[in-house]
Amino acid sequence: MYTFTLIPLLSLLPATLSAPIFGLPPSTSDDSATGKPTPVSLDTVNSTLVRPALFSRVAYCESATITSWTCGKPCEALSHITFLQSGGDEGAIPLYYIAHDADDQSLVVAHAGTDPVKFLSLLNDAEFELVALNSSRFPEAAGTDIKVHDGFQQTFERTADGLLAGVMKGLASTGVKKVVVTGHSLGAALATMTGAMIKDAVDPSVNVAVTGYGLPRGGNEAWANFLDSKLGLTFVTNQHDPIPIVPPKALGFQHSSGEIHSVDGTQSNFVACPGQDNENCSTGNSLIDFNIVNHLGPYFQDISFGTPECSTGLFG
Repeated sequence: MYTFTLIPLLSLLPATLSAPIFGLPPSTSDDSATGKPTPVSLDTVNSTLVRPALFSRVAYCESATITSWTCGKPCEALSHITFLQSGGDEGAIPLYYIAHDADDQSLVVAHAGTDPVKFLSLLNDAEFELVALNSSRFPEAAGTDIKVHDGFQQTFERTADGLLAGVMKGLASTGVKKVVVTGHSLGAALATMTGAMIKDAVDPSVNVAVTGYGLPRGGNEAWANFLDSKLGLTFVTNQHDPIPIVPPKALGFQHSSGEIHSVDGTQSNFVACPGQDNENCSTGNSLIDFNIVNHLGPYFQDISFGTPECSTGLFG
């Protein structure tokens, strides 16, 4: 199922990632979760997973078209949206934006995924050493063994202060009591850190929900436990996508709980995967027989990420 030549992202991945990451088999450690997945209804998918995915899709469009909410099909799929703020340079500092969703009465923070046209973004993914979580930003991490992906943390820190200031300003101006943080791929990894940061900063009455798509592993078991206790993260994996199983468990990385797995290409067969890194879901996928196109989608309702549907986007 290898398919590396369809778009620029796929042709770049082998050169940047194959040697250090794809050369290792998935872990089969005894402590992996092996609970039986349970079916997730389409009603649940449509009511909880679709809308964050639509916001994540918008993040792949050009910044100027997000600011004016004229990014083509991705923007047209969402109504009653007020753009509030954006940041990043769509390269080494991936784009994020903040918007007010009047229909959901929420503030939305969406991180862009890896830009396949600009090589600097791919380097962020390649820096996969585990390093201590920044305890100056997350005081509860002081004295613990919480470690995260070095490249993800560096990228997160480049926009964290401005993003948090924008969220606090948006909460004050709109009066909403809900923040939705979302993203695809690298954007999903950044969303986990952003969600944890916002959760620490806002009043406990504010609900912070994090939903990611095609999420790579972002830290060690202590990080996974931290996310479980703080956020109750939800992330969606798609069929034989290899990105959710990198960096490998053999290097000390582990997913949190909260995986929803799309089993096949029908866009209607989803299961909830109990525990962390459940071998019956994406963790059981092979790094020898995989389909990178599954990383882009479609996930459900024909929603794919990084597509040319934007009026101007990462693919031109």
